[in-house]
Amino acid sequence: MTPPQPPQAPLNTVVAEVTARIVERSAPARRAYLDRMASAVAPHPTRAGLGCSNLAHGFAACSGPDRLAVKGVSAPGVAIVSAYNDMLSAHQPLQEFPAWIKDAVRAHGGVAQFAGGVPAMCDGITQGRPGMELSLFSREVIAMATGIALAHDMFDATLLLGVCDKIVPGLLIGALAFGHLPAILVPAGPMASGLPNAEKARVRQAFAEGQATRADLLAAESASYHSPGTCTFYGTANSNQLVVEVMGLHLPGASFVPPGTPLRKALTEAAARRAVEITGQGTEYTPISRVVDEKAVVNGVVALLATGGSTNHTLHLVAIAAAAGIRLTWDDFSDLSAVVPLLARVYPNGSADINHFAAAGGVQFLIGELLDAGLLHGDVSTVAGPGLDRYRQEPVLDDGELVWRPGLATTGDPSVLRPVAEPFAADGGLRMLAGNLGRAVVKVSAVAPEHRVVQAPAAVFTSQEAVDAAFRAGELDRDVVIVLRQQGPRANGMPELHALTPAMSAVMARGHRVALVTDGRMSGASGKIPAAIHCTPEAAAGGPIALVHDGDLVRLDANTGRLQLLVDEDVLAARTPVDTHADDTAWTGTGRELFAALRRAVGPADHGASAFGPAYAAAADFEFSA
Repeated sequence: MTPPQPPQAPLNTVVAEVTARIVERSAPARRAYLDRMASAVAPHPTRAGLGCSNLAHGFAACSGPDRLAVKGVSAPGVAIVSAYNDMLSAHQPLQEFPAWIKDAVRAHGGVAQFAGGVPAMCDGITQGRPGMELSLFSREVIAMATGIALAHDMFDATLLLGVCDKIVPGLLIGALAFGHLPAILVPAGPMASGLPNAEKARVRQAFAEGQATRADLLAAESASYHSPGTCTFYGTANSNQLVVEVMGLHLPGASFVPPGTPLRKALTEAAARRAVEITGQGTEYTPISRVVDEKAVVNGVVALLATGGSTNHTLHLVAIAAAAGIRLTWDDFSDLSAVVPLLARVYPNGSADINHFAAAGGVQFLIGELLDAGLLHGDVSTVAGPGLDRYRQEPVLDDGELVWRPGLATTGDPSVLRPVAEPFAADGGLRMLAGNLGRAVVKVSAVAPEHRVVQAPAAVFTSQEAVDAAFRAGELDRDVVIVLRQQGPRANGMPELHALTPAMSAVMARGHRVALVTDGRMSGASGKIPAAIHCTPEAAAGGPIALVHDGDLVRLDANTGRLQLLVDEDVLAARTPVDTHADDTAWTGTGRELFAALRRAVGPADHGASAFGPAYAAAADFEFSA
């Protein structure tokens, strides 16, 4: 797995400057975090420190050689933490993984135990439903569940089995609380390509306009999402996989190998063996606290920008970094976006899906291009060993044996994946907006240049249902900026809003200029409509979005990074914010009342929308409003 080491390209000046300021601003918190992790390291298997009764509980259910190994406290212990369930296509393949892992770890001199399961919500199922208001908070629940699984002090390494939206960030945040342990993320891979994405989008828009039946829509959707594996569009799930691989948390090439294949099984077994090798009992001790450092965080942001990835990662990467004592800001995203070219076109930023991306050269080609352009830090620790160059390689089976070989040196399809010398755009797919409406994020990689500036009267709403009703009544058949507030983390858990996309696309198709401004999320499915999302401060915190009235002129300018309410300052000063308090009586049902404590504790979007925020604030000089 160790490739020859080519000379490191000179690091881009902006990448170096951003990394340096992250290191500087994070220094106290990062030092405290690493000190905590160092104090938890033991020179022997962790369970050796348990009392006899504690340890007996830990192997009571074991049998055969595993029982002897756990009892003997000499073999490294590997925790399996899994998001398996058989309802979600992305996680259903994980059912078989624990047995493969246990066999591989046992053969490699260790012992693996299924330490705990974590929940896995599907935003595709909950989209537009009350359950969607729990989605972002499920990240915190997953992190806490991971912490519970590892709190038994039985383990020397962790294998994290998960794929989608909040699951991977939650697993990482939980594992970083046990940062003295090595941790490897183990994905399941994407489903086979189904109905072309452009056709799926066409049917969705036709249904929104009453030109297709529910049967037509269901047929299109089921032809798109049709088998085990991750959905194939480039949303948060596949952004997760690409970003964590570039951060060195997967084995090289693991992200987009389909489930149900011999190569997928071989990679899972290899991850299990590698987990044993990088424990403190091996010769290559590599704790996750060492892998997730400032350089790895910057690498993750660069990969996201270069591929036009999910806007959810302007929340998740901030929260993951904070869990490692690192303060990442939206300004860092913005400055990196200015110098990182857009190298990929994957739906919704193009017509190809993630399988086409992988076939065109995938992560290996992307990493090679970015390294050679000095846009990635090559001198990092990874779960595969030191240096990011090894991630230029792709895994293959040679007579049944897993080996790595050089990836494609040239793109296999320039309509999907391009070199740095011929990018789709000179800058990244995400931009930050600022103005008298606060700060927001806009994903421009799928937005045509002529649609990136919209100035139009506001139509103000506080629910998705109200927007849909106005569309069906013909009230939005005009130039309009839809202002949808009370969708922030404090208001209702910050649900994703891409159920609005077909209606807004229909308004645009009629020749009108349309944009969205919201304190909610649009996520990885953000498409051709310019959308200023994650607007912060949110309305429920008294943010300026609460001052907007119907008919006010709003200007969203993704070219200059401005988000302005074009109302005289004296008029604004005389206004009283409206919709500034979340409706507690409405936030019940579908389990929402169980999450009230998280809703009260959550921080702002630009600090990761994390309920763990106050603890990080004390360590990382974050300022969270009460």
